[in-house]
Amino acid sequence: MAICSRRNLLKFASTFIPMSTLALRRQPEVPGLDGETLALPVADTFPSQPRELVREMVTVSHFDLKRVQELVAARPSLARAAWDWGFGDWESALGAASHTGNRPIAEYLIGKGARPSLFSAAMLGQLEVVKGFIAAHPGVQRTRGPHSIGLLAHAKAGGAGARSVYDFLQSLGDAGSDAEAPLSDEETARLLGTYVFGIGVSQAIDVTLERSNFLKTSQLTWTRKGTMGRPLYHLGNRVFYPAGAAEVRIRFVDENDTIVMSVNNPDVVLTAKRVVSGK
Repeated sequence: MAICSRRNLLKFASTFIPMSTLALRRQPEVPGLDGETLALPVADTFPSQPRELVREMVTVSHFDLKRVQELVAARPSLARAAWDWGFGDWESALGAASHTGNRPIAEYLIGKGARPSLFSAAMLGQLEVVKGFIAAHPGVQRTRGPHSIGLLAHAKAGGAGARSVYDFLQSLGDAGSDAEAPLSDEETARLLGTYVFGIGVSQAIDVTLERSNFLKTSQLTWTRKGTMGRPLYHLGNRVFYPAGAAEVRIRFVDENDTIVMSVNNPDVVLTAKRVVSGK
């Protein structure tokens, strides 16, 4: 029985399919975590960048310079990558480095074509740039970055190198994060649980209390099954908005023996009921 090697298979295929066509169908290659080369299947979304690479790029831009360099070396345009974590909470690779105060990653990305922003300037301590932004657009210091993180927090993340920016923004009085409406421990506990809006495994939302590494406190978190959790910010009367999406409203109301949650973006797009134990 003849053995069909990869070389023989390609030779056989070339008699029926032009080699130019085969070249177009080659799988894109990216560096793996251990230095090996990984081949990715050609997705239906081609020529858009593979979603898994975009998400990884934004994720590692918070903390891993070496992996950032590997990904950008393989695909230079990933230096400008951006990802929607949910509800339109868009974060770029540079934005990730900026709010975590990772100067080496931020400078590397800018050097590779990432678009500098007001937030990267604040973290990098570029006082005149920040002042120029605010002079050109009065009130822009109140604009929130990814995950609703304020401009002042970006300057604070920059440490000593951004102290002059931090002091300037502090003097403005409105460049920090908005204060949340109070929510008692009892009310918080009442909202915890699983809310369902269908019969599928992913058609459920967990409302949990999670530790926030950025805020250094526990925070209500909204997580659809199989997705990334979104911290919730309380506006009052059990109305919240998810991190990075101040225009979205998530409401909790009592209904008979359970609680109903609705999501408005801006109209009602989802209604879910909390599962009651034993029912």
